[in-house]
Amino acid sequence: MKTIKLSGFALAIALNIGLLVSCSNNDSATPLPPIGGYNSADEVAASSLKAYWPLNGNGKESKSSTDPSTTVGASYVAGAKGQGLNLTAGYLDYPSIPALSSTSGSITVSCWAKLSNTKPTPDGVSHISEIFNISGSTPGNGYIGVLGETHNLTTVDTIQVKGHFETKKSDGTQSGGDAVNMTKMESWMIADNANPANLIKHVAFPNKIGGQWAHIVYVFDGVAGKNTIWVNGVKISNPVWEVRNNGEALPLVYASTTHPIIGARSNFIAGLATGDAWNQAMTGGVDEIRVYDKALSAADINSLYELEKAGR
Repeated sequence: MKTIKLSGFALAIALNIGLLVSCSNNDSATPLPPIGGYNSADEVAASSLKAYWPLNGNGKESKSSTDPSTTVGASYVAGAKGQGLNLTAGYLDYPSIPALSSTSGSITVSCWAKLSNTKPTPDGVSHISEIFNISGSTPGNGYIGVLGETHNLTTVDTIQVKGHFETKKSDGTQSGGDAVNMTKMESWMIADNANPANLIKHVAFPNKIGGQWAHIVYVFDGVAGKNTIWVNGVKISNPVWEVRNNGEALPLVYASTTHPIIGARSNFIAGLATGDAWNQAMTGGVDEIRVYDKALSAADINSLYELEKAGR
């Protein structure tokens, strides 16, 4: 009889221990599966990351610990990942960051943005939302930037996204161009596509991201003389305008020391854009800006999008 009681007592202890172990295992964090081979966005092309703005409550560039020299119309609210920058006709202007003043010839700018149309009336002037750029110390003296163009009224959610570059060629002359999505097929695009001599065809991408967070990436490939625009992991730039310099190498070279700006063009900040009604400081959201000293692959662009979308 005593033996039976002892066995029952031992069994109860064993059950309790098993329950505790089970609870302990359930409480431990289970590692999330990698996305594209990465556990977080910080791992994507980590050796080529030259600058990073988390924008979690301040405008500090994290790799160089550089704060903006001028802040206008800026606040911090819920963003695409944690907090993000909210601009009301505002911008953050930075001093020169050495890591961004020279390039390998190629560059990728990745960011999240919430763009709303700023055209107030049907006959009004469309505004351009300058999301991020790296500009020469003198306006027009070297530039790479990402922006949104909203040509319609605030009720329209289709956004045209553009990446624009200005570079100094080896002979000292300036060269510039852009990559942009066409939001619909225009008659002249259809006519161009009907010409059998035109091997690269126009493609329209409506890109309905107005008023919502979207992942925007601009890739400038200096080796291939090509630039492309990606939104939410998908390439949306019109193929006809992606290749520059006849497909020959066109390295990105800044003509002078550069400084980054979030939300405006350098000539607007310098007071040189008074005659351009479209050139305004940004109203909208910006988050998770990353600048890489290389042309990211399609796989890495998609991994960045999926990881940051998941808060990783």
